Amino acid sequence: MLMSIFIAAGCAARSGDHPRPAVKKTTEAAGAPRAKKGLARLGYAIQAGAFTNVENAARLTETLQAGGLNATYFVADKGAYKVQFGNFPSRQEARECAELLQAVGVIDAFYIVAPGEYTAARQAQYGDAYLRQELIKTARRYMGVPYLWGGTSPEAGFDCSGLTMAVYQLNGLDLPRVSRDQFEAGAPIEEKKLQKGDLVFFSTSGTGKISHVGIYAGNGKFIHAPGRGKKIRADKLSHAYYRRHYKGGRSYL
Repeated sequence: MLMSIFIAAGCAARSGDHPRPAVKKTTEAAGAPRAKKGLARLGYAIQAGAFTNVENAARLTETLQAGGLNATYFVADKGAYKVQFGNFPSRQEARECAELLQAVGVIDAFYIVAPGEYTAARQAQYGDAYLRQELIKTARRYMGVPYLWGGTSPEAGFDCSGLTMAVYQLNGLDLPRVSRDQFEAGAPIEEKKLQKGDLVFFSTSGTGKISHVGIYAGNGKFIHAPGRGKKIRADKLSHAYYRRHYKGGRSYL
């Protein structure tokens, strides 16, 4: 039923979010410049909702994802959450999708985010340091938010790669969804050369494969979603557990 609604609306197809390959290729709006290290800049996106309950924001996110749209919820203001979704090549296509979803009751009021509104669009003017600082500001707004991605489902939390993807996309950079793909998309960076906004990766599953990621916040600390039953927080790379499982850092700027 959900998929038929989204197909009728044409939202997933117009935004370039569906179908997705097994290893996600970054999408790019027509005419949009490419970010360094291969990350595409986001095109037009839709923001909807104004929830005081994070579970409601997560539930709308899950609904949109089930319809084939790339969606994330974020902390708009203290105690308020919104959802952002899609990557459309034009404002008109974003608006048409939003109005159709509004008509069938999936969303209520909405706002169209233009590519020029993202922090990444000001990178050329203000420099990499400015963008890195904005990435950390975004990540810090999530601190204390429950590990929650997918409403009430205990098996699907606001997982580590969902957090890093959200932070990058809310600043206009189309980071892949899965931690292993994020690892492959970045340029290797030595630990001593890590800068704010770089991602740090770990193998915590016992398989040797990438299974956890956080965003480096400076001074040897990183922000991450540590697991079910825990809130998003900052930890030290020097902690014995993370030191033991550390697999390397990646830069995208």
